[in-house]
Amino acid sequence: MIAKLTGKPEIFSQDSIILNVSGVGYKVFFNYQPKQPLPTTLFIHSHIKEDCFDLYGFTSKEELQLFKLLLNISGIGPKTGLSVMAKGVSSITQAVSKGDVDFFTTVPRLGRKNAQKLIIELKPKLGSLTELDLSVSSSDSQEALTALTGLGFSRSEAKNALNQVSKPDQAIDQKISLAIKYLGHKA
Repeated sequence: MIAKLTGKPEIFSQDSIILNVSGVGYKVFFNYQPKQPLPTTLFIHSHIKEDCFDLYGFTSKEELQLFKLLLNISGIGPKTGLSVMAKGVSSITQAVSKGDVDFFTTVPRLGRKNAQKLIIELKPKLGSLTELDLSVSSSDSQEALTALTGLGFSRSEAKNALNQVSKPDQAIDQKISLAIKYLGHKA
């Protein structure tokens, strides 16, 4: 198994790089960031199936470990995992700890149910102690959430505000009003 490659990057595209290691060119799937220099060392995950042998490269061991955790989730393959990894380790861990489903639904080929499953399965592995809230439960709260996002607040801000200020017996306009006041005081 290939664990690490060090060489000269020769050819690259949006999703892969050819790394020349002592005259042998290895095609490695990699999230290239235009602002960063091309890497000369990559930590490798070898994805072997009966019809392919693909290499996935990462600049740090932490990225590689998180990628492997993603692959252990059913419904997440290496291409989708690589797309998730493009968001960055710290952003991913933060989104998992907050239970931010919307963060993951922006990833191509990753629907809402797989995003929820990803959060549920990664949460204990990443060591977060906060409670999960994958959706707002009541229909009134859902309407209030829609109204707040329509006013320009992010879904996670609106969800947090509603969880902080709303009570089950409140009218929807009261929930929205209290959430706006709460969000105004935080700014």
